[in-house]
Amino acid sequence: MAIEGIPSEMLAVQVVEFNQPYKIHKVPTPPALKEYEILLKTVVASLCHTDFMVLEGKFPTQLPCTASHEGTGIVKAVGSKVNNFKVGDRVMSGVPKNACGKCYNCTGPNDWHQYCPNLEGHIGVFTNGAFAEYHVVDSRTSCHIPDQVSFASAAPLACAGCTIYRALMVSSVKGGEWLAIVGAGGGLGHLGIQFAQAKGINVVAIDARDEALALCKEVGAKHIFDARDGQEKVVERVQALTDGLGVHAAINVSDHPTAADTACAVTRMHGTMVQAAQPDRVSVAFQELVFRDIRIKGTLIAGQDYSQQMLNDAAKHNIKVETNLFYGLDAVPKMLELAHSGKMQGKAVCVVDQAEFERDTATV
Repeated sequence: MAIEGIPSEMLAVQVVEFNQPYKIHKVPTPPALKEYEILLKTVVASLCHTDFMVLEGKFPTQLPCTASHEGTGIVKAVGSKVNNFKVGDRVMSGVPKNACGKCYNCTGPNDWHQYCPNLEGHIGVFTNGAFAEYHVVDSRTSCHIPDQVSFASAAPLACAGCTIYRALMVSSVKGGEWLAIVGAGGGLGHLGIQFAQAKGINVVAIDARDEALALCKEVGAKHIFDARDGQEKVVERVQALTDGLGVHAAINVSDHPTAADTACAVTRMHGTMVQAAQPDRVSVAFQELVFRDIRIKGTLIAGQDYSQQMLNDAAKHNIKVETNLFYGLDAVPKMLELAHSGKMQGKAVCVVDQAEFERDTATV
């Protein structure tokens, strides 16, 4: 049964077959909401590396599945137990959806809930996502968008922002200390530079594409190194900045086979490397672990607390999200072309509701 006041059909961009193009077509709008769910009229949704993984069948996704787990929108309806959102609120979509509330992870800290093994799924990966005129999210993982943050800026933050922000928290680097970001000129990395520097952390930005290195400079990185110069030279340059020790911690957001090893190599002994990228295998020389005592921590996205804190910091420090705007769900295939070209700076973002987007842009 459709939700009252909502059309029975909507346009959506779906994975209907792995390793095949998206299908853009009409599908039924979401049915009645579960108790903690909210229905959003999608305003903006963006593309993430994980979307390619879904297309390639890297996850056991049940098809068809509407793509994109980076969404923003306006609340149009709420479930019976939702008390933190109301109709009309501006929302950044939560990615995890409908955790069980009973397992070891759900009864631990809020930031663990995303690891619930009994989740219904992550939107755009295991359940329908934001590349649609409407999408359903969990009120317990979604966040209020501050007035100073636009829908277009908030959409990439739903995954990229939450992921790099939690990685920064997991790194435990403090103001005045040193942090390296490998893959610093990508969608996650350019946000990490800004969040870290806003906290008074000294950032070393490492990447291997001209466009990426240019973006690092554009968002204010002061120490930028080209990984194409070779690991040995990069390590030497980092150590020259850090009294010969290396950074206190490194975050790896690059899938390149050598990236994790580079992140460990630039880190000082007993330091921490946080792995946020998701290659098939993470490869690190044993010397980094055994002889230098580098500790590796994995991280996923973020719970509601960190996510809201991240959005508030984005508003407070005027965090710049580099976006490539496309208009209409029909333009999603062009977003993929740009992402595959290797020439993209930042994030590819789809304006789903242009009228609402223009109203929002005029007021933020």
